[in-house]
Amino acid sequence: MVSKIDNALSLQQQALGLRASRQQILAGNIANSDTPNYKARDFDFSAVFKATLAGLGGGNLPLAKTASRHLPGSTDASPTRLMYRTPVQASADGNTVEMDVERAQFSENAVQYEAGLTFISSQIKTLMAAVQGQ
Repeated sequence: MVSKIDNALSLQQQALGLRASRQQILAGNIANSDTPNYKARDFDFSAVFKATLAGLGGGNLPLAKTASRHLPGSTDASPTRLMYRTPVQASADGNTVEMDVERAQFSENAVQYEAGLTFISSQIKTLMAAVQGQ
């Protein structure tokens, strides 16, 4: 039963995770808009989402233990590859953050994240109604 619920929500869960990650990257770009030589970064959401759905790099990589007292661990092997933005208008200090572009991308991603939350909330309500027999 739990695996069926997990399967029903996994698509939106992965999308929300990627949207949250992208929001942090875009916020970092905006925060560094005055940092000399800072290069604006982003990733292609649709390409990364398709790769995540295809199972490319969705697992964890084990970390090597080089001493007996090391704790076991893993690192996320997500398919997210950050790319640098090519600025439309070059800055004298080498910074490639363009605030208009960053604000537009940030706002669009926030709207998409909110839509994903609304959709997953609707799915949960539908599942709850089915479980309760209503």
